[in-house]
Amino acid sequence: MGVPVRFLCVFVLLLHKSFQQQAFNDKKELKLSAKYKIGWMRSLDDNKLISEINIPGTHDTMALHGGPAAECQSWSLENQLLAGVRYLDLRVSGNNLKVVHGVISQHTTFANVLNIVKGFLSQHKSETVLLRVKLESKGPFPDDVANQLKNDPGCWVRNKIPRIREVRGKIVFVQKNNFKLGIPMLETDKKGDYKVGNVENKKDKIIEHLNQALEACKVNEVVLNYSSGTGWPVFRPDKTPKKVAKKINPWLYNNLEGASKMYIKLCFGVIAMDFPGFDLIQVIIGFNRF
Repeated sequence: MGVPVRFLCVFVLLLHKSFQQQAFNDKKELKLSAKYKIGWMRSLDDNKLISEINIPGTHDTMALHGGPAAECQSWSLENQLLAGVRYLDLRVSGNNLKVVHGVISQHTTFANVLNIVKGFLSQHKSETVLLRVKLESKGPFPDDVANQLKNDPGCWVRNKIPRIREVRGKIVFVQKNNFKLGIPMLETDKKGDYKVGNVENKKDKIIEHLNQALEACKVNEVVLNYSSGTGWPVFRPDKTPKKVAKKINPWLYNNLEGASKMYIKLCFGVIAMDFPGFDLIQVIIGFNRF
């Protein structure tokens, strides 16, 4: 009897080492090769469910401002999309739905983010972008905005997992607490897993969560894994989101690249990251070729 995929993956994640690539990025600029194909979803089988796809994402996508304790990304939203990110994590507050990270304004709004994503999809109609919205302020998500989304043909707000052909060129919304529109999502992270006291312990949790994702893919939910984290207590200069990502991202790249060399189909779902580099995003996309 063969070794179960789950244990094969653990073995590779624990033992594989590779040359460091561009796994971590803290620069604003994005340099793309002339040969790079932005629309990587074009090659996906139209009949595949969204829940069967490996999707690179960003945690706290718009957290570009506020100093070391608050910043989780360096690329603009446009650059994230161009680099291959297809899952966005948005925190909004107030009736005007300003984008925030905690109490810190990110100098944009939900409407602006929506317009940027729609603009990208209008140029790259083979793609779809998953968008998770978390309302940080008290009360329900504004009814008028929810109704606009329900009537927008460019948005998928049903709670049914779609096939790729149904959502090319569309934004697929993801449910989160008091945001009730869109598809359901299974998070592998448990409460408090984002707190990083010891980076090696964080790596162990990531391995655990990715293996859980292998078993959960193809169900009636999209699986979400986080590689992001921040120091605990709340502010530790040695464990800001950037400094954690600088250690985690090369390690994650090496191990995912090792897993890809097994040449078997593996489904991790969404992997949401802080400060991902171009090569880390691409290695996640690469699992879809099997």
